[in-house]
Amino acid sequence: MKLTTLVYSLLIFISHTNNIPRNTHDDPRKVESTLTLMENVPLSHKNTVVELGKEGVQSKAPSHSAWDELLQKYVDDAGNVNYKGFRNSAAKLNAYLDALAQNSPATAWSKDEKLAYYINLYNAATVKLILDNYPTNSIKDIKKPWGKDIVKIGNDLVSLGHIEHKVLRKMDEPRIHFAINCASYSCPKLVNRAFTASAMERQLEAATKGFINDPTRNQFRANEAKLSEIFKWYKGDFTDNGTLLEYINGYLSTPLTVATKIKYLPYNWSLNGKN
Repeated sequence: MKLTTLVYSLLIFISHTNNIPRNTHDDPRKVESTLTLMENVPLSHKNTVVELGKEGVQSKAPSHSAWDELLQKYVDDAGNVNYKGFRNSAAKLNAYLDALAQNSPATAWSKDEKLAYYINLYNAATVKLILDNYPTNSIKDIKKPWGKDIVKIGNDLVSLGHIEHKVLRKMDEPRIHFAINCASYSCPKLVNRAFTASAMERQLEAATKGFINDPTRNQFRANEAKLSEIFKWYKGDFTDNGTLLEYINGYLSTPLTVATKIKYLPYNWSLNGKN
């Protein structure tokens, strides 16, 4: 069999089974096993066109409806999370995370599809981290919450920190900082709807405007701005096209002057939970 035919057949088979690892073609023994199994694949499936992305064989971005339903059930409009109740749906949350793991982003996905994937993945995995360690008073009471490899993407395990710093922050979209939630009161709130590609621009704008104008997170007075420490930690992400004040002014009804002095509010790491 020609090499091109072999690879094509292998890719087609993988696209129709969840039991063969994406790196099957790296192991000659697995290739042989896969070709044996190919004998049972219907002819109609052998002519299917598949798409190969960076992470493997993909078709289209997954649905986030399961996550959306969980958010509406357990998160209020202020972003407070009913973690005690959420534990009753832990199996559904795990199933959603498993579905994301089995359908990692492909190169053909749009930027908004990738943003929806990684933002929802980060938020859902953070909720799972809290549930796995519940009850807890703060995410910081958990050992290395952002450093442990606990999130599955394809065949890899990565950390929450990896998703934030090595993926999302590399996508040239500073508004992600207001979309991802770290399970704490001073973090941008966990909105009770899943992010979707079709609504991404509207959702990011709403999250950013809502966060900047929330007086519990940012406070503005004459010639003084007391900002969330997010603007200190990630200042470089907001100043590619101007100053930090110019970025913030884009979301204020009364713009700050160049004479405005910036201070930072203490960060409240208490769990964003409710009874």
